[in-house]
Parts: sequence; C-alpha cells; structure tokens
Amino acid sequence: MNKYFTSTFSVINLYKRPSTKSEIVTQMIYGESFSISKKKNKWLKIKIKEDNYKGYIIKKKFSSYLIPTHKLIKLKSNIYKFPRIEKKNIYALSFGSKITATSKKAGFIKFKRGWISANNVKPIKYKEKDIFKKIRIFKNVKYKWGGKSYKGIDCSGLVQIFLNFNNIFSPRDANDQYKYFKRNINLKKIRKNDILYWKGHVAIALSKNLLIHAYGPLKKTVIMKIKDTLKKIKETANLDLKRIKRII
Repeated sequence: MNKYFTSTFSVINLYKRPSTKSEIVTQMIYGESFSISKKKNKWLKIKIKEDNYKGYIIKKKFSSYLIPTHKLIKLKSNIYKFPRIEKKNIYALSFGSKITATSKKAGFIKFKRGWISANNVKPIKYKEKDIFKKIRIFKNVKYKWGGKSYKGIDCSGLVQIFLNFNNIFSPRDANDQYKYFKRNINLKKIRKNDILYWKGHVAIALSKNLLIHAYGPLKKTVIMKIKDTLKKIKETANLDLKRIKRII
C-alpha cells in the first residue's frame, strides 16, 4: 500500500524532469495528495493520487496524508491568521483546493495553515447539479501551460478541476481525457456542458452557440462563439474538431 503525503502549499509545480528548466506538466493545488517513488537530492519523483499523474517536484516539508473535509468554491480565497477579515491575508488558495477542518469560530473554519471564511467552502462530498456552473469565474485568468489555479490555467486543467470538484475522475491531459470519456455527441446536438476536443486542445460548451476555454494564442481564458472557434483553430493550427464528449 502506497504511503501518501498532502501538499499544504497554494500551488506546487510538477516538472517533466528533475530540473526547474524542464517543462511544467501540471500542478498540485492545496490539499492534493501524492506518493513518492524516488528521492534524488532536492527532487522527489511522485504520482498524484487524484489523477495518477507522474513527475518531479522540489522537496519541501509536506504533510502526512490529510483526509479533506471541505473544498473551495471561489476563484481565489484569502487565508487569515485569525478568524476574521484582516487587512493583510497570509496567502490565498484557488478554486478546488481541499482543506481539513479542525475547528470553527465566528463564521470561519480553521485548518492546518490558517482560517478561511465558511462562505468560501462546501463539504467535500458536495456536488453541483450543473458541473460547470461556476466556470465563468475563470474568464480572463491568464493561460499557463500546466496551470491549475487562478494564477494561470491551461485548457485541460480547466476541465479537470471542475470535474474533480464534482467528484468525477478526469485524466489531466486533453488527449487522455478524449480517450477516457466515451459518450460521443454530434456537433448539431451540442448543448451546455458538452466538451469539445481537438488534438491537444479542449473547450467546454456554455450553450449550443458559446464555449469557454483557456486559449494559448489569446493568453487567457476566453468565451467565444463555437462557430468562430472552429474556424479560428482550423486557420491558425490546421486542426479540425475531433469529437464532442458528453459527461452527464
């Protein structure tokens, strides 16, 4: 049985190789857990528990495995030293981060690294009927390859964090998601929350006419017309839409 550790840092970069010059392939946000397969100098080779993704992280003082009790519902939540709103917060956590509550006081929840407003969290088993209900909070968040937070996010990360928030397993990368999700939909029947896949890219339908995606060429998360997006990606990357998937 693997021994797991939990990240109690806002964001941890996961590198393809044990070097900060290597590609950042994904990130762990606060509360995600991992197992260690190799230690080398200041580097750890790990596998993320939530999606089985493998890579290298810089060795830090990580926590023993924590069973989460709550998850964050805001794009960015300030964390405070005391159970009150203060002029200066300790740090901030991103949507989908998971915490383990130890006590409650005056509308705040205490966990390992501080206090958070109870209005910013839901119980860990909470699910939205509309799985991408809050996805517009990421509009204009900058595009970052491998990113998974309000500081920067990529297209497949955007899909994954909302599915994970709703306790639905999702692979990390677009091509792996494409293979994993089996239900295919015709473009003429597209509806809200369907997921559109190109080779190496993914977007989420907001309606039969609009989509949202973390789009590298525009360097941010944007809402666009589906028809215009299909045309633009074909013109700029010579890619046709591969398939549309329906999760629920």
